[in-house]
Amino acid sequence: MARVKVLVRRRLPERVEARLSALFDARLNSDDAPIDRRALEAALRNCDVLVPSVAEPVDAALIAASGPQLGLIANFGAGVDNIDLAAARARGIAVTNTPGVLTEDTADVALALILMAARRLGAAERALRRGAWRGWGPTDRLGTSLTGKRLAIVGMGRIGQALARRAAALGMRIDYHNRHRLDAAVEGALGARYREELDAMLRDADMVSLHAPYTPETHRLIDRRRLGLLRRDAFLINTARGAIVDEEALIEALRTGAIAGAGLDVYASEPHVDPRLVALENVVLLPHVGSATVETRTAMGMKVVENILAFAEGRELPDRVA
Repeated sequence: MARVKVLVRRRLPERVEARLSALFDARLNSDDAPIDRRALEAALRNCDVLVPSVAEPVDAALIAASGPQLGLIANFGAGVDNIDLAAARARGIAVTNTPGVLTEDTADVALALILMAARRLGAAERALRRGAWRGWGPTDRLGTSLTGKRLAIVGMGRIGQALARRAAALGMRIDYHNRHRLDAAVEGALGARYREELDAMLRDADMVSLHAPYTPETHRLIDRRRLGLLRRDAFLINTARGAIVDEEALIEALRTGAIAGAGLDVYASEPHVDPRLVALENVVLLPHVGSATVETRTAMGMKVVENILAFAEGRELPDRVA
């Protein structure tokens, strides 16, 4: 196994890096700086496994530049939209991800964004820091109560279901839209109502939270037309992928008051965040921190290790996606 050459594109949690170094011939990124494209192509000519994160694209040209011994792309993240899967398949390169371990923490952040957006907590915190708080007032900084409000969840996988459990505990009513309807027992446990028609669900929603995977079918799923279906007092929450939303249309809806607000952890062109979003007071902005806990990021890294270990030993890859 020491002969398996592993190239890691970003700094990983200390325990994960120690495990990689112990098991493989691992080239780590100790300063976490982006690897120059030419240097990356050169390194790929002499490695067996590439470990990118969801923030680093692995396009067809990069795959074509790799050496014939590259056999695995072990992605650090649940999504694989950063990887050209067709190009990997054409070269016979396996692709794995890290599913299942970031569910609870990402659902926590989605709930935090719901709370922050509804109660205007981001704007309130900023006002206090700049010395604009004049003291308590009966009509100051009024937000929206969550009890009894209808939460529409788009994509009812692991994270969507984890959010539903949290929101139900706050007294919210849960609707969901999904490619496949959940079993009746699961719906009952979650207190969730299936909505076959996405448009109809959006019209009824007080809060919309996005948890669908990013695919060609979900690219700009929430477009200008669907944003127009939301009520003026509705909020949009996105912890999935930025490109699921038409960001230009969202900015316009927020700017004109067509919707009440939004909470975003992901953006269309990360790490760039449109300055018009930054300037708005009715949106809460986080820097893609949905899975950012020591426990979860370490667990993700250990899944990467297990997939590489299986590759090195010629076993079935536990988290293969391509």
